[in-house]
Amino acid sequence: MKTMLDYINEEQAALTQILNQFQLTDTDVSKVTHCLILATGSSHNACQAAKVYLEEVAPIYVEIQEPFNFAHYGKVDDRFDLVVAVSQSGKSASTIDAIAKIKNQTSVKTVALTSDVTSPITEVVDEVLDLKMGLETVGFVTKGYTATLLNLFLFGLKLGYQKHQLTKVEVEEELAKLAKAIQEIDSVIYKTEQFWQKTKKELTEGTRFIAIGYGPNIGTAKEFDTKFTETVRLPSQGFEVEAYMHGPYLEADTTHLLFFIENQSPIQARSQALKNYLASYVGQCYTITTRSTRASNTLGLASDVEEKISPLLLVIPFQYLAYQVATSKGIDLSQRIFDDFDCVLKSKIAKKEGNQPC
Repeated sequence: MKTMLDYINEEQAALTQILNQFQLTDTDVSKVTHCLILATGSSHNACQAAKVYLEEVAPIYVEIQEPFNFAHYGKVDDRFDLVVAVSQSGKSASTIDAIAKIKNQTSVKTVALTSDVTSPITEVVDEVLDLKMGLETVGFVTKGYTATLLNLFLFGLKLGYQKHQLTKVEVEEELAKLAKAIQEIDSVIYKTEQFWQKTKKELTEGTRFIAIGYGPNIGTAKEFDTKFTETVRLPSQGFEVEAYMHGPYLEADTTHLLFFIENQSPIQARSQALKNYLASYVGQCYTITTRSTRASNTLGLASDVEEKISPLLLVIPFQYLAYQVATSKGIDLSQRIFDDFDCVLKSKIAKKEGNQPC
């Protein structure tokens, strides 16, 4: 049986394969100006992390919404000329319901981005895009998260090229940057393993975990929130740096372990000022950064990756640490809990041939 760590260790190879299979014109997005993305959970976090890249490489506006809220309270905006439903499993009931609402009110093109091209969501959209990373059998998605992120980056390149914002040469330059970042993943895992060995005692004893990020790495902070909550099963939250300053900091005490997610950006100084202020009030402040550094309590990835691509690397340490902290605390992640949750709450839709009553 595969573990969460097995899938983390597959990420570099899987993303390399996705990149090698990329085609610029396999779907027509030349007329798109406003894109609505529907996603929940880790898929939503990946979309948040990809939004900066999408809007920078393509002349489009991107809005990301939670599908359940959209299905019940949202308004279908006439400006949207493309809807992308992101669901790794393809079984998210709320995402499928949101697509049904849209198709009932408009003829806008709908696309599903999923790892299972035979899943229920594929039956309700106009076009299906395969994540091309296979099926991830562990519920705490890792490889699927970075695969979603990379596919969204590549989708942005399609948009940019087809809408004549990017030349073929510029696309090739972007692909080379992505390839370079992907080739650093195994190194990031190794560096995180060393960081874990230094911080193992503190993190294992931790009872409250917080990550703080900015720019595209707001999505990384939110994925930290999701992964630590799912695996470590203790209070864990991810915040945008300024949002943390508007109230949540008042909760800070010596039981809190804070992770600051940093990359080269004008906002970096703001993050560092917050970290310096809080250092004497919380249990520990860690930094996960793309920079090369030997500073105490800092994991430096030593990567010159651009900010818009950095979530592809900066999420890896949190995936690895989530697994290790949970395991070190004695949590058996192979043991399923709340096994009837999806069935009772109807949050996932089974394939027709395998649909079983609760």
